[in-house]
Amino acid sequence: MNIRTILLTGAGLLLLALGAIGVFLPVLPTTPFVLAGVGCLSGTPKLRAKVLQISFFREYFENYQNRKGLSTKIVIKSLVYLWGMLIISMVLSGKIWVICLLPVIGICVTWHILYIAKPGKKEKK
Repeated sequence: MNIRTILLTGAGLLLLALGAIGVFLPVLPTTPFVLAGVGCLSGTPKLRAKVLQISFFREYFENYQNRKGLSTKIVIKSLVYLWGMLIISMVLSGKIWVICLLPVIGICVTWHILYIAKPGKKEKK
């Protein structure tokens, strides 16, 4: 294994751990950490396959990969958390550039969440 693969594997495992912790701590968003973690493991197919045997990680990954969509509960929880944290960050920073930048980021992330929330179209065979 080269150094890049080792670093990506370490990052992937760390991201997966954060995703797992995010189930119990609502402050951490689970889905992005799990998806990024699985993505980082692409250089180690055997480890990635083992991780995807764990139903918790497999469910998040397959729902995203197969465009099954997200439940309304997850969408609402994600958007409330997102905007709550953005507003708190804007108030606490008090810097005009942060107050201008964070809503733009929030709109982009909201669009992405709403985009992945709806199931994908079935392919015609």
